[in-house]
Amino acid sequence: MTIQEAAAALRDKRITPQELVTSAIARYDRMEPTLKSFIALRPEYAQLRAEQAERELRLGRDRGPLHGIPIAIKDLFAMRGVRTTSEPEIFEHLEPDFNCTVVERLENAGAVIMGKLNMHELAYGITSQNPYHGAVRNPWDGERSPGGSSGGSGAAVAAGIIYGAMGSDTGGSIRIPASFCGCVGIKPTYGRVSRHGALPLAYSLDHMGPMARSVRDTAIMLNVIAGHDKKDETSARRPAPDFVPAPNCSIKGMRIGLPESFFLDRVQPEVETAVRAALAKAEALGAEIKPVWLPDMNAINAVAQVIIMSEASAIYEPYLEHRGRFGADVLMRLDQGRLIPATDYINAQRLRRKMRSNFNRVWSEVDCLIAPTTPTTAPRIGETVVRINGREEEVRLATTRLVRGFNALGLPALSMPCGLGNGMPVGLQIIGPEFEEAMILKVGAALEDAGVKIPVCPMR
Repeated sequence: MTIQEAAAALRDKRITPQELVTSAIARYDRMEPTLKSFIALRPEYAQLRAEQAERELRLGRDRGPLHGIPIAIKDLFAMRGVRTTSEPEIFEHLEPDFNCTVVERLENAGAVIMGKLNMHELAYGITSQNPYHGAVRNPWDGERSPGGSSGGSGAAVAAGIIYGAMGSDTGGSIRIPASFCGCVGIKPTYGRVSRHGALPLAYSLDHMGPMARSVRDTAIMLNVIAGHDKKDETSARRPAPDFVPAPNCSIKGMRIGLPESFFLDRVQPEVETAVRAALAKAEALGAEIKPVWLPDMNAINAVAQVIIMSEASAIYEPYLEHRGRFGADVLMRLDQGRLIPATDYINAQRLRRKMRSNFNRVWSEVDCLIAPTTPTTAPRIGETVVRINGREEEVRLATTRLVRGFNALGLPALSMPCGLGNGMPVGLQIIGPEFEEAMILKVGAALEDAGVKIPVCPMR
């Protein structure tokens, strides 16, 4: 079931929140020894929350479509009385006495938070091979990566343990797991969702967003968590609309841009085939597909790399005297960031502003862009090199190549499944102007309604 279907079943009294939670725990017990998507399950707390939701619904207090629905959160979000480790041993005793804004809003909406999800250490990587809690595995193929850093979120949603999850995205960390695991995830506009109470990685690049089984489920979660938060100095004051697309929404007459450069230059053939099929479906629905030339995305990616490495190293500088408490891959990147001169960081931020201005001209030509999320389907766990059209690329750089730039630009980007390649999900990325999440979600929902989706994950 989707969130929408489960919500309808709850209100029709065909099921209870307790039964949803019991079912989630049963799926956890069956799948988790292999999947390793969770760090901490909280069954007693979840049952108490489910009982409360059932009482409220019975008495006519309806908090909305998330009321009584089992979800989970990436470990970096603070939740009262639950360890927030973000993985390295240095935070192993961090137990907050407050809820982050996202958790507060989810619980106010009646969601049942089942626990904390596994992730790449510090959210600084794309494999979710966690040195402390084990490597998260892809529910489509346990030998393959779920992506990262929100790997536990993507895996648990795709496997059907939970109905939705919270992730974070600094260089693709929501969209990559959504692509590899075959679920839906959205990186909203920078500042649309509060970061208060979430452990940071790079202050000017961090985005918080939801992941779910369908486009409309993702929009339901975004409805709850979006909006201004005075506790976050970067929180946007732009009012949040209703993000949930209407039934049978139309994209007739919309101008959808197909980038003429970069995004289809180096992708696996099966990825390009699936993306072009989705574009053909959009055209059949009445959208106008327009070739569009983008600013230099390689340059935008380079700027994003300098910024994330500099800001991450600055944030974790106070802890680097405890070197043995960091995983090897994260420690290497933190060390690299310390070598970047301040002049390079300042120039990167200056170029970033110029690139944002240049990119804004694209929106005079098209309403949104469609592109692959990742150039490949999920690589095997432990693979460091991937071959694309006869050319070898480092897995991390290849995997982030099509997503990282939109963190630097601060633009909203949705990833949804659009087909299978060699039996693994292919991700479709829909990108729009600032604060146009409702529009890109409408495009995604129209495509999903028209059959752009994948079969249910076999692990379910």
